[in-house]
Amino acid sequence: MTPNIGISIESLLKTSTLLNTLLADEYVLYTKTRNYHWNVTGPNFIEYHTFFEDLYGFVDEQIDAIAERIRTLGHFPLASLHEFLAVTRLLETKHQQSAALEMLQELLSDHETIIRVLRQDIKTTADELGDAATSDFLTGLMAEHEKIAWKIRAYLS
Repeated sequence: MTPNIGISIESLLKTSTLLNTLLADEYVLYTKTRNYHWNVTGPNFIEYHTFFEDLYGFVDEQIDAIAERIRTLGHFPLASLHEFLAVTRLLETKHQQSAALEMLQELLSDHETIIRVLRQDIKTTADELGDAATSDFLTGLMAEHEKIAWKIRAYLS
């Protein structure tokens, strides 16, 4: 049943498509962060292992929230690795022997990519698609990614 919430069917579809791409980005980021959690080594192992766990825990929560927002709008979230990799804007990590600081630099780049995309998507959902609730949702998500990016930059400084 299509939601009757004051947003056109076309706008609901466009917003859901936008959110599905974000979902794919977050899932790739989750997988990459989990990989780093499993494979980090070195003298500060426990510190990095714990930090990566905190990071993937945050992303895991966002994945669920984004998928639920898509369902709220009457559409279905992408749900396979094949679908995620087809639309993500992030690059998958295939190497496992990186130094912790290289891992952090790559995660920083991904979080900042998501922040830039979210900044655009906030305007699109509010101004073009008339979906203030999704715009607000994305604003909160962007603020959390900005906080994580700050923490990662602090590690790299």
